[in-house]
Amino acid sequence: MTQNAHDTALTAPSTDRPRATEKEPSKAPDTPRVPVGRLIGVDLARGLAVFGMYAAHVGPDPSQGGVTGHVMELAHGRASALFAFLAGFSIMLITGRRSPKTGRAGRQAVAKVVIRALVLLALGTALTMSGTPVEVILAFYGLYFLLVLPLYRLAAGPLAVIAAASSLLLPQVLYVVQHALPEGGADGIWARPASADGIVSLLFTGSYPALTWIPFVIAGMAVARLDLAAAVVRTRLAITGVSLAVLGYGGSWLALHLVPGALSKLSAGGWGEGGSVASAWWSDTWGYPDGSTPVGLLVASPHSETTLSVLANAGVAIAVLAACLAAVDAFPRFHRCARPVIAVGSMSLTAYVFHIVGIRFLGIEELPGSPLHVLVGFIAAVTVFATLWSRFFRRGPLEWLLGKAAKPAQLVR
Repeated sequence: MTQNAHDTALTAPSTDRPRATEKEPSKAPDTPRVPVGRLIGVDLARGLAVFGMYAAHVGPDPSQGGVTGHVMELAHGRASALFAFLAGFSIMLITGRRSPKTGRAGRQAVAKVVIRALVLLALGTALTMSGTPVEVILAFYGLYFLLVLPLYRLAAGPLAVIAAASSLLLPQVLYVVQHALPEGGADGIWARPASADGIVSLLFTGSYPALTWIPFVIAGMAVARLDLAAAVVRTRLAITGVSLAVLGYGGSWLALHLVPGALSKLSAGGWGEGGSVASAWWSDTWGYPDGSTPVGLLVASPHSETTLSVLANAGVAIAVLAACLAAVDAFPRFHRCARPVIAVGSMSLTAYVFHIVGIRFLGIEELPGSPLHVLVGFIAAVTVFATLWSRFFRRGPLEWLLGKAAKPAQLVR
């Protein structure tokens, strides 16, 4: 089932330029340091998420198999999780990354986030009403911003605890709530109603229900609080990310193979329409269940909204960010080569809307399922545009408009 990827960090200030004025707390002299321009790696991660999003929508169908199919499958769910994770990073960039803004500056920062969230809600609703075949995530993102904003003053430790607790508890809450909702019926946690509007859809029944997606955002907030200039912090981030991915995907594989009758119950519940249920620990090409059995909570496939899937995809997002931060700073030549991708990441909202409009204009209805050259064309077009635009302007066109829309926040006293 196609899932729309996303624009989590869509509303963040651009991080594609060194922040020479950013103050870092003093550290012991034996702590390894890296260049101040480290946040460029955040935009690199965003750019990769944009390309993953394009692959999920206008790339070949992963169910075709082969090398291409497997590469496309890697983007499904994981690109959207990376965007949601970076959304938390964006909130902290606006409200104060290492330490929260206070006083009037803090109130203005909160107002900026609220205004941007409302714009995303409106824009997402408008794009959905346009009849696009893409499951637009913007309205969901707007709600995520509003839900996690009260946490912006917390330190990294409490945020990490909340992210972990919510990933453990909220998927189970969602399962219970969706089974209690009249429209959920037997479809339960995997219900995918065609409509993406309404607070019930945004919270519980939509393709990106807030209950199981805000853990990504909170995790991003926690990481943003860290001293990303310290090599030891990046190493710990990478280890944490890989460990979470192994725990999520590996735990699901073990559960599906060790719990008696797990795979057979999934098959009986309607799983495996697009492939073998044995791949449910990491892939969504096999289809979705009818929700008739709680054994489905053992899978870790993207968009299954389970604890194991949240842990696994959060781990991938953390590992990707750690790798991007390290690569940009450690290899100057790589940094230069990656500038086009960084440019795309610095205007992810523009890139997201660009591909929605492009899909609508070209009349693409089957998502995914387009030939590989269509995906290459989309990526080439947005990369060329972003590269040229960034030579003359600091922010992308829609990012600039969003900044203008948030100007009234300066009136807050």
